[in-house]
Amino acid sequence: MKWPAYPSYTKCGIEWLGMVPEGWTIDRLKWTVEGCFNGIWGDDPDGKSDIVCIRVADFDRTRNRVVDGEYTYRAIADNLRNSRLLKNGDLLIEKSGGGEGQLVGVVVLFDKNFPAVCSNFVARMPVRRGFAPSFLTYLHDAIYATRLNVCSIKQNTGIQNLDSSAYLDERAAYPLEAEQVSISSFLDRETAKLDTLIAKQERLIELLQEKRQAVISRAVTKGLDPTAPMKESGVEWLGQVPAHWEVRRIASVSTKITNGFVGPTRDILVEQGVTYLQSLHIKENRIVFDGQYFVAPQWSLEHSKSILKAGDVLIVQTGDIGQVAVVTPEHEGANCHALIIVSPVAKMLSGRFLAWLLNSDYGLQSLKAIQTGALHPHLNCGNVKDVKVPLPPIGEQQRIAEFVDRTLGEFSRLIEKSQRSIDLMREHRTALISAAVTGKIDVREAA
Repeated sequence: MKWPAYPSYTKCGIEWLGMVPEGWTIDRLKWTVEGCFNGIWGDDPDGKSDIVCIRVADFDRTRNRVVDGEYTYRAIADNLRNSRLLKNGDLLIEKSGGGEGQLVGVVVLFDKNFPAVCSNFVARMPVRRGFAPSFLTYLHDAIYATRLNVCSIKQNTGIQNLDSSAYLDERAAYPLEAEQVSISSFLDRETAKLDTLIAKQERLIELLQEKRQAVISRAVTKGLDPTAPMKESGVEWLGQVPAHWEVRRIASVSTKITNGFVGPTRDILVEQGVTYLQSLHIKENRIVFDGQYFVAPQWSLEHSKSILKAGDVLIVQTGDIGQVAVVTPEHEGANCHALIIVSPVAKMLSGRFLAWLLNSDYGLQSLKAIQTGALHPHLNCGNVKDVKVPLPPIGEQQRIAEFVDRTLGEFSRLIEKSQRSIDLMREHRTALISAAVTGKIDVREAA
């Protein structure tokens, strides 16, 4: 729906706002709150002076509210907590934190009615009379989306820190409080509709991913013929397999099982040369090479045991155990770092079939069962050699791999379509909020 504009506008002299409706007041963000008060972390719970401590992890960064759920309790004495108690309607600003792909500085509304304080990475901003907390929350959301907070972010030992004084010195436009309430009510309703649609698409993606995994597992452990006679495999997690299949150790149907170069890479990487694959390039049975990692041809020849051939299967050895991919002709001749390499006997085992098998529930469970190390999971070549694989005739393996490739392509297209819908709805949500709180659209009648 296209929303109308206000009857008349005026210049405000603020670049990110442009024109604002006549009658709106221009002022700094700091005059909308009574102050910006740092939180407290306190001590470990003692059962006597415990209180909920709202952390950045409790921020719903989509709805700009404090989440409902299990909170962290900290022991904080009365003389330290009383001046820091949160009230329903307070704004909470993320002063320290941030992370990969996101900036520090999110503002959320504390809309709860239980005693709580905020952590030392969060600051409390009580809202002044004459301003609607919900409107201000949406306003800060629009400011965050325009990245206006970037100039107030200071970097310190890997953690982003927000200079709240500099941030609150930014200017914005405000209608009267009654109109603020109307705008926030409108946005509450419209964003709730969008959030519901987004949640449905996210659930659809989850179901498609579950179905995708079921297709893989069924095809590589039971075959494509539902009427085929079955027999017990004798292998835990595998159950019955078609009667004409074998069950073999990977080592018995492979020419080699080895691992890529293990050692520091800082002295071997060059700007151009032989493609050098690492664990970060192995995702969902695909090699996704970003074109940033190469080694010299001579170095690769000196480490020839890890030069890859098409049809080899790569298994992530450390960290994200369970990520597996087959080497395609595109990456034949590449070398690799700290990956287990399985080279199948071509007449007995298809690399594509083995890769899909290891991507199945059975394959994942088999690899998890032989990993070592709780904090840093690791696979050893010796243990991988003993993994049992169900083995159809080679022609059937190829048909199964082709079926999985084709079927999963359909699932991928459906998932991508749903993700595009989610991205568009999120973009619309952000644009709607920004347009409403900056007066680009007039939603008073709609509210």
